[in-house]
Amino acid sequence: MPENLLQPETDKATPERPQDVPEKFWDPERRAIRVEALLKSYRELERRLSQRERPPGPDAAPEELARFRALLGVPESPDAYQIRAPHDLCCADPEVNRRLHAANFTNEQAQLVYELAAERLLPLIAEAAAEFEAERQREKLHAHFGGPERFRKVAAQLAAWGRANLPPPVFEALSSTAEGVLALEQMMRKGEPTLSREAVPPKAESEQELRAMMRDPRYWRTREPEFVRRVTEGFRRLVNG
Repeated sequence: MPENLLQPETDKATPERPQDVPEKFWDPERRAIRVEALLKSYRELERRLSQRERPPGPDAAPEELARFRALLGVPESPDAYQIRAPHDLCCADPEVNRRLHAANFTNEQAQLVYELAAERLLPLIAEAAAEFEAERQREKLHAHFGGPERFRKVAAQLAAWGRANLPPPVFEALSSTAEGVLALEQMMRKGEPTLSREAVPPKAESEQELRAMMRDPRYWRTREPEFVRRVTEGFRRLVNG
């Protein structure tokens, strides 16, 4: 309904500060919100929040760095990491943990580093170790037979004789070490009893045990002489029946 202009004016109630508006944002004279103060406070809050998203700089106080790490879930110190070793060769290392902590890695991220190392690096290390050991074994054979050229000729003869007279598992086992190759040479020179390729080698269980010994680190990594000799002699007895 339109206002009656002929009626006397009455004082209209002036607005009071709303309860959810802080006093610093209220202009008591104008009875209105201080928009400029509100915008200024918002910009300052936005600036501080954006600074918190970035890691503290190199000159940051220890307290600031500790607060930042606590927000991320980083342990208080490198020795506080709880690492589950994925392999005997990938146990927690103090120096690695120190560098992970300096990079603000959480415990879960540090654990992932060790798991990736076991998954990706250990096969490469094992392959490199096998190649190194194979080269070392070849050098022994070169010295025994009088040089690489002489050994290549003998190796061709041994390979032909071994493939013709021994079961594949036995031939592969003997040809994988210098001691085995020398034992193979003695067997060929002396005409020791042989097994056909199709024949089932006697004492199959003993063959399985010997092949299990070949997977032992004492055989393929540290090359303990007595342990290697046991494997070689075991295959010789197996072939001789």
